[in-house]
Amino acid sequence: MSATVKKFPAKADNVCFGCGGANTAGMKLEFEADTETGHVIGRFKIGEDFQGSMGMLHGGIIAVLMDEAMGKVCRLSEVRAVTAELSVKYLRPIQVDQEIVVDAFQVRRDGREMYHEGTISDARGKVLARGTGRFVVINPADFAKRDS
Repeated sequence: MSATVKKFPAKADNVCFGCGGANTAGMKLEFEADTETGHVIGRFKIGEDFQGSMGMLHGGIIAVLMDEAMGKVCRLSEVRAVTAELSVKYLRPIQVDQEIVVDAFQVRRDGREMYHEGTISDARGKVLARGTGRFVVINPADFAKRDS
């Protein structure tokens, strides 16, 4: 394994639908990042539990894949950020259990705002979906659970 690879496993104490290991209904997505290029990559075969109709992945699940990958790009800057905007262009249907590669990277940063792009491709490299996102850096302490 290259020294430039950073792993983002599905943590057992995280209840996030996309990347949490503690969410029994969640996707438990895991990614790797190349810290030299700034690309976050995930390789998946998403099962039928996440389909829309006719054996194709649900469009919302495709958006989750984009959001999760682009969100992990924020962590390469050692910050916590939340999604402010997400746009997905659905270019081709993605079949259930099809091998896909999700790739995301930062385009620019303006203060607290981070702008990312991503793609979902098939195993041969054909782009199936494209996405863009704007993320805003937050202070996690400001959003910690508080007793009412």
